[in-house]
Amino acid sequence: MTSVDDNHEDSGGDAGDLQELTRRLQNWRPDQIGTLMFLHDRDRVLLIRKRRGHGAGKINGPGGKPEAGETPLQCVLRETAEEVGVAVHDPWLAGVFRFLDTRAADWLGYIYLATDFSGEPRTTPEAIPGWYARHALPFEEMWDDDRLWLPRLLAGEHLTGDFLFTGGWLLAHRLRRLTPADAL
Repeated sequence: MTSVDDNHEDSGGDAGDLQELTRRLQNWRPDQIGTLMFLHDRDRVLLIRKRRGHGAGKINGPGGKPEAGETPLQCVLRETAEEVGVAVHDPWLAGVFRFLDTRAADWLGYIYLATDFSGEPRTTPEAIPGWYARHALPFEEMWDDDRLWLPRLLAGEHLTGDFLFTGGWLLAHRLRRLTPADAL
């Protein structure tokens, strides 16, 4: 089931899974905080194949976990430089998501986008970078939820959302498009 309402919200999953998502969000606190960066232009997006760590083998944006005292923005800039060797300029926060998993750690994710960077993306021990056409992103090799929100962020929307997984498989989601009056 997928639905969209007039409050700029859409949801998907069966009724029981949506209820479980709501139940699990009561008094929710993340086990981990993570960041992702999606560098893009009109036609393409820089993605990585993760070589190790959370999501190893999957394709995603560069990013990682903040170090002590580091903000999510500082983290994503550092992680992008470490994972692909580029310095990002003028990124913006495009999404904040809660990822809950019935069998694994729960994550609070900060998703950044940018169109300006310096340096040439290079392979590192953590990641193999590659440019992908915006109209043909490799969703079959990405997390299940990415197809729900990444195209929307790349189109200029700002989103918040909640996702319920079991063992990495998406069961239910709620996404809310933020209006200019909302703040991330």
